[in-house]
Amino acid sequence: MKAAPVNGAVKAAPALDETMLAMDVVDTIRHADRLVERELEGPGRQARLRDRLREIYTSQGIEVADHVLDAGILALEEKRFAYTPKGEGWRRTLGTAWATRGRWGKFAAAGFGGLVLIWGVYYFSVVAPRAREAAAITRELETELPRALRAEHDRVLAGTQEAPPRAEAARLLAEGEAAARAGNLTEARARRTALNDLAARLAAAYTVRIVNRPGEPSAVWRVPAANPRARNYYLIVEAVDRDGRPVEVPITSEEDGRVTRVSRWALRVPEAEFERVRRDKLADGIIDQPVIGQKAAGSTTTNWTVETNGGAILSW
Repeated sequence: MKAAPVNGAVKAAPALDETMLAMDVVDTIRHADRLVERELEGPGRQARLRDRLREIYTSQGIEVADHVLDAGILALEEKRFAYTPKGEGWRRTLGTAWATRGRWGKFAAAGFGGLVLIWGVYYFSVVAPRAREAAAITRELETELPRALRAEHDRVLAGTQEAPPRAEAARLLAEGEAAARAGNLTEARARRTALNDLAARLAAAYTVRIVNRPGEPSAVWRVPAANPRARNYYLIVEAVDRDGRPVEVPITSEEDGRVTRVSRWALRVPEAEFERVRRDKLADGIIDQPVIGQKAAGSTTTNWTVETNGGAILSW
């Protein structure tokens, strides 16, 4: 460094590292926008810019060699010391999000809380009930239905010695167990219900008698839709236990195939039986022999005292 004169003359510029000085030149040019625009236009722009830069540094008491100024101008044109920001990447995005968390954090927390609430409602109102239902179905198929099928089957065997109902019970048990193993809940339940109905029919004991009360019909006839020239004859009957209380039994209508549990129905008989009952009631208003059938416990059949094919109707 040169010594400064006592009379206040311009001090000699300190010796700076040329690279750092070149960077300073670039920075000076970059921050003097109008200088750059003016001096870098037209021919001889580098010489004019060099002269202008020399004036700037001289005014600051710094002496800069021409080759350093040239290096700074060249570096500016080549953008050697310019910072070019990197493109948007996940790291920058993550960093920006972290730096601005104070602005968006509470909204994100509120949104997350809302999602948790919605999921909670959905879980407890939809997911959990479905899971419980699925577990209940699995338990029923694997444990409850096989146990119930076996119990109903054993009840049938205990209630009868007749071969047909025992064979039917064995068939229903096998079909029900196979359906349970296959996961067919509907079919397994249907076989359990059928076994229950069979056991109930075997256990039932009742008398079938002709309805014989004032103001109520005891017999009817119908013209079948398939043969308008024919007539079907029926006795209106009811099933009662030993105390005279009605007993509901499954009856199949021969008109539409419906199976309904009723205590009163119309039993199809020949015309001669129909006429016998009609004349008996017309004679004195009383049917002398109203009982026409007996169904004993342990049997699925009814022993009739009149001729009948078992056909029935449920309305008249």
